[in-house]
Amino acid sequence: MKIKKDYLLAPGPTPVPPQVASAGAWPLIHHRTPQFRAIIKEVADGLKYLFQTKEPVYFMSASGTGMMEAAVANLMSPGETMIVAEGGKFGERWSEIGKAFGCNVVITKVEYGKAITPKQIEETLQKNPKARAVFTQLSETSTGCVYDVEAIGKVVSKTDALFVVDGISGLGAEPCYPDKWNIDCLLTGSQKGVMLPPGLGFITVSTKGWKKVEEAKCPRFYFDLRAYKKSLEQDDAPWTPAISLLFQLHEALKLIKSETMEGMWSRHAWLAEATRAGMKGLNLELFAERPGNILTSVKTPSGLDGEKIVQIMRDDLGVSIAGGQGSMKGNVLRIAHLGYMDRFDITTALSALEFALKRQGHAVKLGSSVAAAEEILWKDPK
Repeated sequence: MKIKKDYLLAPGPTPVPPQVASAGAWPLIHHRTPQFRAIIKEVADGLKYLFQTKEPVYFMSASGTGMMEAAVANLMSPGETMIVAEGGKFGERWSEIGKAFGCNVVITKVEYGKAITPKQIEETLQKNPKARAVFTQLSETSTGCVYDVEAIGKVVSKTDALFVVDGISGLGAEPCYPDKWNIDCLLTGSQKGVMLPPGLGFITVSTKGWKKVEEAKCPRFYFDLRAYKKSLEQDDAPWTPAISLLFQLHEALKLIKSETMEGMWSRHAWLAEATRAGMKGLNLELFAERPGNILTSVKTPSGLDGEKIVQIMRDDLGVSIAGGQGSMKGNVLRIAHLGYMDRFDITTALSALEFALKRQGHAVKLGSSVAAAEEILWKDPK
C-alpha cells in the first residue's frame, strides 16, 4: 500500500489548524457553569471582531443553511414579500427556504457566473414597494462570484426593506462591514473562513432588523433569536450548545485576532491572485464575472469531463477540490483558497490539476501554472 497525503482545497469544509483541532479533544465541562460562561463571553467578543460589528453575534448548533432558515424565520411573516438575488445554487436556497415558510418570493435572477447588480435590485424594489427584505450572498459559493454588497446595501437602505446577507463562504475572506454597509442581518457557518469543523452557525441583526424579529409571525422555536438574545445577555446559551466546537471556536478566534481581519483579507486576496494567475498559465477561462477571494472557478476545457478531473485529483492524487453544481456539473472546476491555507496549498493544487488534465489527454506544459502562481507567491502578501 502506498502512502498518499490528502489535501483539502474545497470551499467547505476547509482545513482546520492543528491547535483548533486539538481543542476539540479537551475534556467536556458542564455548560451551565461560570467556567463555560467565561468562554462564551470571550467568544462573543471575538465574534463581534470577526463580523466587524458593534451588534451582538449569536451562535447556534447548526450549519450555514440553518442560519439561512433562522434569518427567514425571524425576519419574515407568511405572505410577506421577500426579494431574492439568484445567481447560483445558494441564491436558489434562499428562495426555497422562503417558499417553505409561506413567503411571497420575488426573484431577481442572473445566469450562473454573473453578478447581481445594484440596479437590478433597485428596479425590483420599485416594482415591489411592500417588500419586507432583500436576500443575497456576499459570495455565491457555487460560482465563485462575489456581489457588490456595499452598493446593494445603499440601494436597500433607501427603502423600508431589510437587507439580509449570506456570508457563509465570504466572511473572513472578503472585506465586509455590516454596520457601515447597511446590512440588517449577516450570517455565516463555521466550516469555511472561520476554520472550524462544520456544526456552528453565527448570525447578527441590526436595530432595524430587531424590530421585525419582535413582529415576525413565522413559526420558530429552536432558531428563535429572542431566546438567544436573552441568553447571551447572561453569557449563556438557550439550549445545550456544541461545547467542543465552542472550545475550538475560542482557539480559532485567537488566531483570527492575531492575524487581524485586514491580514486575513490580504492573505486571501494574495492566494486568489496567485490561483487565477495559475489558471491563466494553463489557458483556462475563469467562470465568475466578478471573482472573489474565496475560490477560483474555471470552465472545464472543451472535451473533458470536469467530474472526472475532480475524481482523479481526489482519489488518485489526494487533492480535493470541487466541481460544478446543478447545471454546471462537469463544466466547472472550483479551487478554494479559503481559511487555513497558505502559498504551498496553492502550488500543490495547481500541480495536481496539471497532472489530472494531462491524464485526461489535455495538452499541458507541466509546471506552467505553478510558475505563474509563484511569480506572486514568492513575495509575502501586501
